Amino acid sequence: MRYLVLSKVAKDVLAIQCSTVASESAFSTGGRTLDQFRSSLLQTTAEAHVLHCQTQNLSCSEIDFKALQDFMNGLQSPIPGWDTNSSSNCCNWSGVTCNSSSSLGLINYPPTSARVTMLQLPEKRLTGKLVDSLGNLDELIIFNLSRNFLKDSLPFSLFHLPKLEVLDLSGNDFTGSIPQTINLPSMTFLDISSNNLNGSVPTHICENSTRIRVIRMAVNYFAGDLLPGLGSCTSLEHLCLGMNNLTGGITQDIFGLQKLKLLGLQDNKLSGQLSAEIGELLSLERLDISSNKFSGTIPDAFNNLANFTYFLGHSNNFIGEIPFSLANSPSLKLLNLRNNSLDGAIQLNCSAMISLDSLNLGSNKFKGPLPDDLPSCMNLKNINLARNNLSGEIPETFKNFGSLSYLSLSNTSIHNLSSALQILQQCKNLTTLVLTFNFHDELLPAHSSLHFEHLKVLIIASCRLTGSIPPWLRDSRNLQLLDLSWNRLSGNIPLWFGDFQDLFYLDLSNNSFVGEIPKNFTLLPSLINRSISLVQQSPDFPFYMKRNESEKALQYNQVLSLPPTLDLNHNLLTGSIWAEFGNLKKLHVLDLKYNNLSGPIPSELSLMTSLEMLDLSHNDLSGTIPSSLVNLSFLSKFSVAYNNLSGQIPVGGQFLTFPNSSFEGNDLCGDHGAPLCANPNQVPSDTPMKSRRNKDIIIGMAVGIVFGTAFLLGLMFMIVLWAYRRGGEVDTEKEGVDTIDKDLEELGSMSVVLFQNKENYKELSLEELLKSTNNFDQANIVGCGGFGLVYKATLPDGRKVAIKRLSGDCGQVEREFRAEVETLSRAQHPNLVHLQGYCMFKTDRLLIYSYMGFTLSKQPQTVTIVNIDRK
Repeated sequence: MRYLVLSKVAKDVLAIQCSTVASESAFSTGGRTLDQFRSSLLQTTAEAHVLHCQTQNLSCSEIDFKALQDFMNGLQSPIPGWDTNSSSNCCNWSGVTCNSSSSLGLINYPPTSARVTMLQLPEKRLTGKLVDSLGNLDELIIFNLSRNFLKDSLPFSLFHLPKLEVLDLSGNDFTGSIPQTINLPSMTFLDISSNNLNGSVPTHICENSTRIRVIRMAVNYFAGDLLPGLGSCTSLEHLCLGMNNLTGGITQDIFGLQKLKLLGLQDNKLSGQLSAEIGELLSLERLDISSNKFSGTIPDAFNNLANFTYFLGHSNNFIGEIPFSLANSPSLKLLNLRNNSLDGAIQLNCSAMISLDSLNLGSNKFKGPLPDDLPSCMNLKNINLARNNLSGEIPETFKNFGSLSYLSLSNTSIHNLSSALQILQQCKNLTTLVLTFNFHDELLPAHSSLHFEHLKVLIIASCRLTGSIPPWLRDSRNLQLLDLSWNRLSGNIPLWFGDFQDLFYLDLSNNSFVGEIPKNFTLLPSLINRSISLVQQSPDFPFYMKRNESEKALQYNQVLSLPPTLDLNHNLLTGSIWAEFGNLKKLHVLDLKYNNLSGPIPSELSLMTSLEMLDLSHNDLSGTIPSSLVNLSFLSKFSVAYNNLSGQIPVGGQFLTFPNSSFEGNDLCGDHGAPLCANPNQVPSDTPMKSRRNKDIIIGMAVGIVFGTAFLLGLMFMIVLWAYRRGGEVDTEKEGVDTIDKDLEELGSMSVVLFQNKENYKELSLEELLKSTNNFDQANIVGCGGFGLVYKATLPDGRKVAIKRLSGDCGQVEREFRAEVETLSRAQHPNLVHLQGYCMFKTDRLLIYSYMGFTLSKQPQTVTIVNIDRK
């Protein structure tokens, strides 16, 4: 029996409730986050009803005891702190709060009798279903079973509790539709988000629940047009319906909610024009209509919204200009209209926009010069104007941009790089500068006067710049990422790159650099002992990186999530490959292809234990391929094609998975389509039994790959068809709809979802997974699965599993994660590794597989994971 309704996985992966940008977590309600607001409301409700009484002197009523017994019997897992054998007084059970019958105004009850008023069991790993007898808890005020593993339909009786004020069933796996009749007259807080509920949105809840303040139904399968009815919830402050399948437009009665502060409708299929009546929501603080199909112009209707703070309208089909009321808003902190078809000049009244912090207008059709008054937005820190039709130079006024931290102007046709750098160096808080696809055929300035002290990210790629690496970069000691690829730079690569303490991503590919690879590269501290963290700060806008001009760019939402990289391909470098590269145990990508490197391949490269990609093709390397490279368990892409190598191709480890093209153009023998090795001295000293065993394994894997590939292609076709019906990209010329830049505080759970029978296995937590891998210690590495590293782990119950940790948090990794979970969790085939479960916490994506290993020579057991590439 599978635990999860698998078609929900894609949504669970992106589980959000009302938020879409990490930097916007404190968005309203006095600067509190959504979770803080929720906790505050629950606490306030509880404090309002808990009377000062001694619970141990009260005994719960027989009707409540029976209802809780039935509830416990409907579960498949025990409730911590509940023991009917030792105590028949349910008022003493964990999560249960009782009030005396007299305090509730109930007569005909003994003086010591009490009724259950609160049942709060969040994050207790409860499994099973809810029983209808819970409706007998008719004095219940708070009912919170959020973030458990409960399933099946919701009992009809839950929606007819006369005193219930808080109902929180979010983060479970409930299915079915909401009852057609609802009678919750005392309800103030309803959260049923992140489930598998379907049918139409129950707008009829407002008929008898006029006191309700918060409605959260995001991340479900509610479908169809949004029907009238919610306008009757006259006290409503938060309405969260994001990530469903809603169609049509916003119903008119919603615009009459005078207390509404948050309206979240993102990631649906809503269409048509945004009504000008949006301006009638006078209390509105946050509007999120991103990733829908809204079209037409944005109405000029925001001038009366005194507290309007966040507007997320990205990834729609809006046209026209930015409305005057938005461009003059003194309260607006974030304006994200990325990925639309807005045009005209960018006209913002920055002297009026005194609160603006983040401006994202990327991927539109704006034209004209860069606005020279942007520095007048005194609090503006983050600007993305990339992929527009702008022109001219960076205005001289930008030298006064004291608040500027992040600036992306890539692909905007601006020119005069020398002037741009002279101006921007005066932005003393600038940490990220992205200028790709501009300044065509200009000279990269080498002025010694340039100085960028706080710069952490510098990307000036694909500009056809000439010159050499400027010496002023040496003083940018905080650099973490430098990309000067796809230019025409020449000369030697400076030795001082090795002095950067934090540099972990260096791309100098597709230039004309000469000389040796600086040996100081092997001393970069961040590539030797860079630590791994589960919690990282997100920038406001994504980065796009691609390996070649024909590939689709990969999207990364965090700088520190990019794979540690040294990319020097397509240059004129000579000399040998330093054996000291083996020191770089944190390096993931080493790309040296298309140079003039010579000499042997150092066996010490096998010490680069995190390496995922090693490309040494198209050089003049000689000698043999070191057999020790089979120890690189993470290696998923490897090529030594077109060198002067000879001898046998190593057998074992990840080498079994590499294509024949990785070895062509040499004088090699052995596997991968090469001739058989005629000289016995070339064959390693494995015994004949081991050789036969290796051949059997290879044949078995080949058969498995053939059948597995055919099986996966069929499943992938079905998934693609499903995704098309679910609603995919429409305009391929536009940036892909981005559904992964969600509020970190709304993302994920520290629980682990398992697919096996819950009667046999207890639930797991993220902490237990971390402990089982010794916090992803490299000693537990057993393989590589393309997008991530694979660790062996022993779970608390003794089971051995393989845990794949997807590297980075780029859009491609999100698609990889969805594809593997959706496809392999359904797949039942002897030639496929079984997916047992997954875990998603903040930016980390963990996949849990059966541990299926085989011993090759003296190598550790390895597991080869089938990867599904979703581009």
